[in-house]
Amino acid sequence: MQGGTVASSAHRTGVTVRRTSLLVTFLLGGLTAVTPLAMDMYLPALPEVTRSLHAPAATVQLTLTACLAGMALGQMVVGPMSDRWGRRRPLLVGLAIYVVATALCAFAPTVELLVACRLAQGLAGSAGIVIARAVARDLYDGVALARFFSTLMLISGVAPILAPLIGGQVLRVTDWRGVFVVLTVLGLLLTLAVWAKLPETLAPAERHSGGVGEALGSMRRLLADRAFTGYMLVGGFAFASLFAYVAASPFVMQEIYGASPQTFSLLFGLNSIGLMIMGQVNGKILVGRVRLDRVLGLGLAVVVVAAVALLLMSLGVFGETGLVPVAAALFVLMSAMGITMPNTQTLALMRTRHAAGSASALLGTTSFLIAAIASPLVGVAGEDTAVPMAVVQLASALIALACFLGMCRPWSGRTGVKGGGV
Repeated sequence: MQGGTVASSAHRTGVTVRRTSLLVTFLLGGLTAVTPLAMDMYLPALPEVTRSLHAPAATVQLTLTACLAGMALGQMVVGPMSDRWGRRRPLLVGLAIYVVATALCAFAPTVELLVACRLAQGLAGSAGIVIARAVARDLYDGVALARFFSTLMLISGVAPILAPLIGGQVLRVTDWRGVFVVLTVLGLLLTLAVWAKLPETLAPAERHSGGVGEALGSMRRLLADRAFTGYMLVGGFAFASLFAYVAASPFVMQEIYGASPQTFSLLFGLNSIGLMIMGQVNGKILVGRVRLDRVLGLGLAVVVVAAVALLLMSLGVFGETGLVPVAAALFVLMSAMGITMPNTQTLALMRTRHAAGSASALLGTTSFLIAAIASPLVGVAGEDTAVPMAVVQLASALIALACFLGMCRPWSGRTGVKGGGV
C-alpha cells in the first residue's frame, strides 16, 4: 500500500476507499495533534519551569514563542518540499527530528537551551501540520474538504483535552522534564505508525520538478490572489487570539485566579471540548446548508464579543470577578474557533487546486508567525493582570474581522461554498 496512492485507490472498490480514508483520517488527525500536544501538555508546567530554571515568566513564555516560530519557518520549507518529493519522505524526516528535539528538551539545563530545543522541535514538528493539510487537499474538494477539516478537528481536538490533563498528572509524579519524556515516547509511536501505514497521496505525475524558484513563484501567485491572502490573514490573526489564551492562561488561571494545575487542566480540556463540539456542528449541520463565509463571519463576531467581555472583566468594569466568569468567556471564545478555523482553511485551500503544499505552508507560516509575535505581549505587564491577554485577543480578533470584510468581501458571493463549488 505504501507504493500506491490513496487517490488511485479511489478508482478501485468502494470498500477500499472507505477503509483507506478512515485510516488516513486518524493518522492525519494525529499529525495535526502532535504539536498542539507538545504545547498543551507543557502548559501546566510553565510556573514550575520558571522556578526550576530561575527564569522570569516572560522568558519562559519564549519557549512557546520559539516553538511557534519554528513551526512557522519549518512549514515554508516542508510545504514546497512535499510538492516536489511527495508527502511521505519529508514527513518521516520531520517526525524523526521532532522526536530527537523533544528528547533534548527533557535534559535542557538552562532556559536558553530549552528555548533552542523548542525551536528545533517546532521546525521539525511543522512537517506534520503542513503535510496533513496538503494530504487533505489531495483527497478532498469543496464541501467534502470542509467536512473533512471538521472531522480532523474532532480527532486532533482530543489532544488539547488530554494533553493538559496528562501533563497535570505527570507533574504529580515527576517534574516538568518528565512531560517531555512522555512527549518523546508519543512522538516515536506516531512516527512508526506513519512509516507503516500512511500511503503516498501525491502521484509522481502531479509533483513539481522545479526548485526554489518554482516554489517561490507558486507562493507569489497565491499571494496575488486577494481572497486567498485575506483568508490567510484571517486565519493568522484568529490563531493569534487563540494562542494568546494558550500562552497566558497558565498564569492567569493559576497565579491570578488561584486554580491548581489539575483545575487548570480540567478547564483547558473543557474549552477544547467546546471547540470540538462546534467543529462537529460546523461539519455535520452547517456545511452544505449555509455558505461557509457566513459561518466564518459568525464565528469571528462571537470571538470579538467574548474578547470584549474578557477585557471588561480584566479591567474591573463589572467589579471583582472570580474564576468562573473568566472561564466562561474563554469557553465561548475557544468554542467559536471550532467554526472559524476549519472554514478559514477550507476557503483558502479552495482557491488553489495545485501546489497544495505551498498553499498549506503559507497558511501555517502566517498563523504561527503572527501568534509568535503576539504571544510575548501577553506577559508584558507581569503575572498579576489578565489585561494584556484580553487586549491581544481583542486586537487580533478585530484585525481578523477587518481582513475578512475588506479582502475576502463575503458579500460578493464568489468565495463561499454551499453544496459544492466555489
